[in-house]
Amino acid sequence: MIELLGPVSVALLATVAVGGIVYSLFYPLISGQARAAKRVKEITVDEIKARRTQKSSDVGASRRQQIEETLKKAEERQRSRKNPPLGARLQQSGVSWSKRQFLIGSAVIGVVAAGLGALFGMSWYVILGLAVAGGVGLPRWVIGYLKKKREARFIEGLPTAIDVIVRGVRAGLPLGDCIRIISTETQEPVKSEFRMISEATAVGVPLAEACGKLYDRIPLPESNFFAIVIAIQQKAGGSLAEALGNLAHVLRDRRKMRAKIIAMSMEAKASAAIIAALPIAVMLLVYLTSPGYIELLWKEPFGRMLLAASAGWMLLGTFVMRRMINFDF
Repeated sequence: MIELLGPVSVALLATVAVGGIVYSLFYPLISGQARAAKRVKEITVDEIKARRTQKSSDVGASRRQQIEETLKKAEERQRSRKNPPLGARLQQSGVSWSKRQFLIGSAVIGVVAAGLGALFGMSWYVILGLAVAGGVGLPRWVIGYLKKKREARFIEGLPTAIDVIVRGVRAGLPLGDCIRIISTETQEPVKSEFRMISEATAVGVPLAEACGKLYDRIPLPESNFFAIVIAIQQKAGGSLAEALGNLAHVLRDRRKMRAKIIAMSMEAKASAAIIAALPIAVMLLVYLTSPGYIELLWKEPFGRMLLAASAGWMLLGTFVMRRMINFDF
């Protein structure tokens, strides 16, 4: 009996051992524990990916929001500077006059023009017109002419200055050093404008704010573009050399387009100038050949009325032609 129990016990124990091993191996599959662990792992991985995606999207949204805010501020600044005060116009023209000096000079010119009219025995309304033209029109025209001339020189030199910054940044120089190089080596007015930026940053003004004030002194889209690029790079980061390189390319293309538009519109401008000057030239020739024939226009009341009406129509036609041949670019 004992001899029979020995093999049976061994077989029973072996069966239990084999069953335990099989149970331990296949229990996770049978009970679904492996599937649960796999699902937990998948959920964890998906959650990590989602968090990373959300984080990157948050960073992208933050950068996009900063860029939009910068562009909005630049647009508001450009809209608010369409009608600058007298002091700003004097600064934009590059003259060193104060407002007081400008007003005194304008008054002196107006008085001189009125005195010349009185000296030649002209009527009171002609003297008044000369005083207004000399005291208001001529000084403001001179300021506008100097302003446009200075802006044209700035547009010519700005792409070269940006190229200096691009090469300096790629060579490892700080942006402030590149701006100081421009403030000493380039031509006017780029030289003086970048010197103001360098001096402003030296006393603690942020670079983006110092570049933003460039548009107040040079109210051009090109200076506003430069300020926007610097402000965006300071807030959102990115490759400054690549951004400024693209800006220099855009500015050169805009200059080429401006020159092409001017060349194509010169024929229309010449025609408009001839048409506007023709009545005055004919009137002068008639006066030189037959003065008594044309003097009726300013000696007789009806002639003066016709002369005023003709002058009004001529001014209206000149204004219409100017609007047709001037292009905003």
